[in-house]
Amino acid sequence: MIVLLGVIFHFIGGFASGSFYMPFKKVKGWSWESFWIVGGLFSWLIVPPLAAYLTIPGFAAIIKGTSTSTLFLTYFFGVLWGIGGLTYGLGVRYLGVSLGSSIILGLCMVFGAIIPAIYYDFHPVQGKDAFSVMVSSSWGITVLIGLLICIIGIVVSGKAGVLKENEINNQQAVASSTEYKFALGMFVAIVSGVLSACFNFGLEAGQSMAVIANDTWKAGHPNQGEFLYRNNVIYVVLLWGGLTTNFIWCMLLNFRNKTFGDYTNAQTPLFKNYLFSALAGTTWFLQFFFYGMGESKLGNGPSSWILHMAFIILIANMWGLVLKEWKGVSKKTNNTIIAGIVIIIVSVLIVGYGNSLHN
Repeated sequence: MIVLLGVIFHFIGGFASGSFYMPFKKVKGWSWESFWIVGGLFSWLIVPPLAAYLTIPGFAAIIKGTSTSTLFLTYFFGVLWGIGGLTYGLGVRYLGVSLGSSIILGLCMVFGAIIPAIYYDFHPVQGKDAFSVMVSSSWGITVLIGLLICIIGIVVSGKAGVLKENEINNQQAVASSTEYKFALGMFVAIVSGVLSACFNFGLEAGQSMAVIANDTWKAGHPNQGEFLYRNNVIYVVLLWGGLTTNFIWCMLLNFRNKTFGDYTNAQTPLFKNYLFSALAGTTWFLQFFFYGMGESKLGNGPSSWILHMAFIILIANMWGLVLKEWKGVSKKTNNTIIAGIVIIIVSVLIVGYGNSLHN
């Protein structure tokens, strides 16, 4: 039952991540950089401390009492993660949506799940599973098999995207080929995938704050399991890093594109624009709010990261079906994307089963 709750929490988080961009579609008359940073202020600055305040008494004291090195490392990984998010768009630009997204999300999943586990082989931490433990245990091997199957599902989904582009945009092939730069695109995609995984590195770097929040809660709630909201204190620091990167970039774009006037442009529906941007930003944060809840139930970082990424990919593809983005494609292409979704669902079930063996 505990594992099932963990999977459900990760599904809710994945749904939030796969859906957060929808409110942005309601924003009218603003440039991308304007609505992105307004939403980002809610995602990275306003909502995280509010969530921590509501769930962790004395969260500010925990941050204040944390070593400078831990705070810096957590923040630094947040900065790198922010760069990974910004370079995502370039990877998609040079490789195409399907191939670019598949490579970036696949790399993010693999690096985010495996590298922290390898790190714990050299720097053991109580309660954290090292990679050597995973490869020498039935539960760990099962989780890694689930990871491999999920990667296969991503590749299949990417293949469906390529087929779709060839079928629907064939008449634009010559024009779009000028943007297709495989070597540069692969380099950018690899950089984006690795740096995007830094969010999980940041979570691991800030675990000492979560441990204090968890121990404090358990002292007042004996025999009630792990604290659901322990990661919320880490997000406050980690997302400062993401805010730094995105704020600098969006301000530069505002300056270059002369779009600072968006924020006060009375010719646009200002109230609705701010409202929908805030909704998008809040929804984005909810992915990690529920990620922390899921991890508290599963108790295993690699599995949680795999499930989180798998559900994001799954929900994003399902939105594509619901919004009829695959309308007009051949039966072969339609069956391919459905096969990709099914494979990812199977991978989720396998990772969940692996965690049940662990627990």
